[in-house]
Amino acid sequence: MLVIVGFLIVLGAVLGGFMLAGGHLLALYQPFEILIIGGAAFGAFLVSNSSSLVKQVFKKLPSLLGSHKFGKPMYMDLLSLLYDLFSKARREGMMAIEEDVENPSESAVFAKYPAIIMDENLTHFIADYLRIVSSGNLAPHELEALMDQEIETRYEELEQPAAAVTRVSDALPGFGIVAAVLGIVITMESMNEGPEVIGHHVAAALVGTFLGILMAYGFVGPVGTKLEHMAQEEIKLYECIKTCLLANVNGMPPQMCVEFGRKVLNSEERPTFHELEEHVRNKE
Repeated sequence: MLVIVGFLIVLGAVLGGFMLAGGHLLALYQPFEILIIGGAAFGAFLVSNSSSLVKQVFKKLPSLLGSHKFGKPMYMDLLSLLYDLFSKARREGMMAIEEDVENPSESAVFAKYPAIIMDENLTHFIADYLRIVSSGNLAPHELEALMDQEIETRYEELEQPAAAVTRVSDALPGFGIVAAVLGIVITMESMNEGPEVIGHHVAAALVGTFLGILMAYGFVGPVGTKLEHMAQEEIKLYECIKTCLLANVNGMPPQMCVEFGRKVLNSEERPTFHELEEHVRNKE
């Protein structure tokens, strides 16, 4: 919702200010300038990115308009899931969670947290490292190094759509200049047609520069920044899991393990101790 509100404010401020200053809105309607800028930007986007990354970008764009996925409810579910798994392993031994780890989709423990199950990457991350922990072959510092490497790789993957959109944003002012130059070329060809026609062509050329800059800094650039923030929010889940697992490997009780993980979360989204305790109790 904030994305739509933000875009409306951008349009309202720019177009409203233009009209209040005496400008005519129809003068900004230059479909051929839009075709040049938008088409060139989209073509460059396709050339500079792989087909899989292009699909990722278009898959993530609708999420900009959706609800906040990685908020407090998601964090509380994650910590509650880890608490349940650690508690079961502490009571019955690590082998007791083997079936949960091998088949999370059929696990009664995982089934209580559908939001986690729906995120395959997150589920596999939890299952893989619990499997490694149950084998008992890695020292805590070796496990931490391995998780750090995977989290870094995952962050790079999550940042790629944001970087791709940001590169388009950086190119849009240049494409606006291209459209403006082409407009000036048309103007030069029309020098013998009178001031009114020349003025129309010059205005159209200037609109090309305006559109390129407006699209870059008012729309496409903010979308890239928003995608980057979403990547940072998602990677915080993996850092939380890492902290909880390391605390568990070091022999901490389940309640303390999830408390360590809770402290990793950003303060705005971090559940309080009592909120988490109540949530865990309700899931039992």
